Amino acid sequence: MNPILHQIGTIFIPVSDIQKARDWYCNLFDLSIKGEILFDHLYVIPLEGTNLVLDSKIYSTDNIIQTPLFHLNTRDIHQAYSYMIQKNIDIITPIEHDHWFNFKDFDGNVIMICKC
Repeated sequence: MNPILHQIGTIFIPVSDIQKARDWYCNLFDLSIKGEILFDHLYVIPLEGTNLVLDSKIYSTDNIIQTPLFHLNTRDIHQAYSYMIQKNIDIITPIEHDHWFNFKDFDGNVIMICKC
Protein backbone atom coordinates (compact mmCIF):
# COMPACT_ATOMS: atom_id res chain seq x y z
CA MET A 1 0.00 0.00 0.00
CA ASN A 2 1.28 3.46 -0.92
CA PRO A 3 1.76 5.55 2.26
CA ILE A 4 1.60 8.88 0.37
CA LEU A 5 -1.83 10.46 0.63
CA HIS A 6 -3.52 12.11 -2.34
CA GLN A 7 -3.54 15.43 -0.52
CA ILE A 8 -1.57 18.64 -0.43
CA GLY A 9 -0.92 19.65 3.16
CA THR A 10 0.20 23.24 2.62
CA ILE A 11 1.77 25.55 0.06
CA PHE A 12 4.84 27.61 0.99
CA ILE A 13 5.18 31.12 -0.41
CA PRO A 14 8.54 32.91 -0.14
CA VAL A 15 8.11 36.41 1.28
CA SER A 16 10.64 39.12 2.06
CA ASP A 17 8.95 40.53 5.17
CA ILE A 18 6.83 38.15 7.23
CA GLN A 19 4.79 40.86 8.99
CA LYS A 20 4.01 42.77 5.79
CA ALA A 21 3.19 39.51 4.00
CA ARG A 22 0.87 38.42 6.83
CA ASP A 23 -0.96 41.74 6.65
CA TRP A 24 -1.15 41.68 2.82
CA TYR A 25 -2.54 38.13 2.60
CA CYS A 26 -4.96 38.63 5.51
CA ASN A 27 -6.21 41.74 3.69
CA LEU A 28 -6.55 39.77 0.44
CA PHE A 29 -8.74 37.15 2.12
CA ASP A 30 -10.48 39.61 4.50
CA LEU A 31 -9.12 37.62 7.44
CA SER A 32 -8.38 39.06 10.84
CA ILE A 33 -4.82 38.51 11.96
CA LYS A 34 -4.82 35.52 14.28
CA GLY A 35 -2.08 33.38 15.64
CA GLU A 36 1.58 34.17 15.84
CA ILE A 37 4.50 34.39 13.53
CA LEU A 38 6.28 31.10 14.18
CA PHE A 39 10.04 30.85 14.60
CA ASP A 40 10.39 34.48 13.41
CA HIS A 41 9.75 33.49 9.77
CA LEU A 42 6.50 31.51 9.29
CA TYR A 43 2.85 32.54 9.24
CA VAL A 44 -0.04 30.20 8.39
CA ILE A 45 -2.93 31.62 6.36
CA PRO A 46 -5.82 29.27 7.21
CA LEU A 47 -7.93 28.46 4.18
CA GLU A 48 -10.63 25.90 3.48
CA GLY A 49 -8.57 22.83 2.63
CA THR A 50 -4.91 23.47 1.88
CA ASN A 51 -3.35 26.30 3.90
CA LEU A 52 -0.79 28.84 2.74
CA VAL A 53 2.41 29.21 4.75
CA LEU A 54 4.26 32.46 4.30
CA ASP A 55 7.98 31.90 4.86
CA SER A 56 10.56 34.65 4.99
CA LYS A 57 13.43 32.21 5.61
CA ILE A 58 13.16 30.75 2.09
CA TYR A 59 12.87 34.15 0.39
CA SER A 60 15.36 35.25 -2.23
CA THR A 61 14.85 36.95 -5.57
CA ASP A 62 15.64 33.58 -7.17
CA ASN A 63 12.73 31.97 -5.28
CA ILE A 64 10.02 34.40 -6.39
CA ILE A 65 7.29 32.34 -8.07
CA GLN A 66 7.28 33.42 -11.73
CA THR A 67 4.41 31.21 -12.91
CA PRO A 68 1.47 30.10 -10.78
CA LEU A 69 2.10 26.90 -8.81
CA PHE A 70 -1.53 26.88 -7.67
CA HIS A 71 -4.72 28.85 -8.14
CA LEU A 72 -7.30 30.30 -5.83
CA ASN A 73 -10.91 29.42 -6.63
CA THR A 74 -13.78 31.78 -7.33
CA ARG A 75 -17.36 31.21 -8.42
CA ASP A 76 -17.49 34.60 -10.18
CA ILE A 77 -14.34 35.52 -12.11
CA HIS A 78 -15.58 39.02 -12.98
CA GLN A 79 -16.45 39.82 -9.38
CA ALA A 80 -13.04 38.48 -8.28
CA TYR A 81 -11.31 40.66 -10.88
CA SER A 82 -13.21 43.76 -9.70
CA TYR A 83 -12.40 42.90 -6.08
CA MET A 84 -8.67 42.75 -6.88
CA ILE A 85 -8.85 46.12 -8.66
CA GLN A 86 -10.57 47.64 -5.60
CA LYS A 87 -7.78 46.25 -3.39
CA ASN A 88 -5.15 47.82 -5.73
CA ILE A 89 -3.56 44.42 -6.32
CA ASP A 90 -1.13 44.08 -9.22
CA ILE A 91 -3.19 42.18 -11.82
CA ILE A 92 -0.87 41.03 -14.62
CA THR A 93 -3.29 39.44 -17.08
CA PRO A 94 -6.81 40.22 -18.19
CA ILE A 95 -9.47 37.60 -17.59
CA GLU A 96 -8.53 34.83 -20.03
CA HIS A 97 -11.16 32.59 -21.68
CA ASP A 98 -13.71 33.97 -19.20
CA HIS A 99 -12.05 31.60 -16.72
CA TRP A 100 -8.84 32.88 -15.04
CA PHE A 101 -6.39 35.73 -14.44
CA ASN A 102 -3.02 36.18 -12.74
CA PHE A 103 -1.84 38.68 -10.16
CA LYS A 104 1.29 39.35 -8.10
CA ASP A 105 1.64 39.62 -4.36
CA PHE A 106 3.76 42.44 -2.95
CA ASP A 107 6.96 40.38 -3.41
CA GLY A 108 6.15 39.60 -7.05
CA ASN A 109 4.98 35.99 -6.59
CA VAL A 110 2.53 35.15 -9.39
CA ILE A 111 -0.76 33.58 -8.33
CA MET A 112 -3.81 32.65 -10.41
CA ILE A 113 -7.49 33.05 -9.64
CA CYS A 114 -9.62 30.56 -11.52
CA LYS A 115 -13.37 30.05 -11.89
CA CYS A 116 -14.35 26.73 -10.34
